[in-house]
Amino acid sequence: MRYSSSAHTRFYHRFHVVWVTKYRYAVLQGPMRERLRQIIRQTCDELGVHIVRGVLARDHVHMFLSIPPKPSLSDVMQRIKGRSSRRIQMEYPELRKRYWGRRFWARGYFSTTSGNVTDDIIMQYLELHSAK
Repeated sequence: MRYSSSAHTRFYHRFHVVWVTKYRYAVLQGPMRERLRQIIRQTCDELGVHIVRGVLARDHVHMFLSIPPKPSLSDVMQRIKGRSSRRIQMEYPELRKRYWGRRFWARGYFSTTSGNVTDDIIMQYLELHSAK
């Protein structure tokens, strides 16, 4: 196990998170998919969050994240989902008219720590999931 560190702490905080598009519409494809990846990566970099692995399906996102102790998981998810929703809707205005109105993502998300399951099992799951 490799610990991360900041000025006064050493930590190993790993979270497996999953969230879905509103009504599970399968719209995460093509250029929007690539743009969404960029937005999520940029947001995580700004927060100091390391993306261990991430998978975008057509209607949901799986991510395995290493989050420093300062921001809470809910703060990180609020920033990722909020920023990505706003930017995608600004760049693809047809989505707002056609599907959702003001929301791109469904409310809430699933999360678990890697303490209940080993990191290897989560990585294998993500590998199998990305093949679909």
